[in-house]
Amino acid sequence: MIGKRYSIRFKKNMVVIYPGEYYISTKDIISTVLGSCISVCIKDARTGIAGMNHFLLPGDVRSRDIFVSSSAKYGMFAMELLIGELVKRGADRKGMVAKVFGGAHVLNFRKTDGDVPDSNIEFVLAYLSMERIPVISKDVGGNKGRKILFFTDTGKVLLKRISPQAEPDAIRAEEEYKAKVFKESSEKRSLRSGLTLF
Repeated sequence: MIGKRYSIRFKKNMVVIYPGEYYISTKDIISTVLGSCISVCIKDARTGIAGMNHFLLPGDVRSRDIFVSSSAKYGMFAMELLIGELVKRGADRKGMVAKVFGGAHVLNFRKTDGDVPDSNIEFVLAYLSMERIPVISKDVGGNKGRKILFFTDTGKVLLKRISPQAEPDAIRAEEEYKAKVFKESSEKRSLRSGLTLF
């Protein structure tokens, strides 16, 4: 679903990523719209390799649960995919720095899910700390979505806060992604407990 187009304004290729996706580049702009999801922009200044992801945890995860929670596995998988691909392309973990965005209270969650947006934020900051990747900039939380443009060649990020009504298609895509992630999480829990849903 990753979309690529040429930006006349910035005179560069712009790649749009959607929930559950990531992209690596040394020259393209990577763009996404965030509601309650998180995006992490990582760049290795020495090699110039950079990338961004877009993910959501399917439940309440605190930093103390980072290794044991089944919900945390979704965030860990998204981060490992991004970092692993950066390393595969030649980036050095020691030179990586991160910028973190999202985690707004935009999507609707059940009370039993806990505070998912804040859990997303707490999880990703704990994960990056554990991986010793410094967070040099962040814009998280609040009640508005965010549109971000990550310039992979310079590491610069342009951010615009938006109301859900301003980007209905993007918020709808995040809602659909949320439903998919929560369904997968529920099915995995049912398999572990020996229950079959029908």
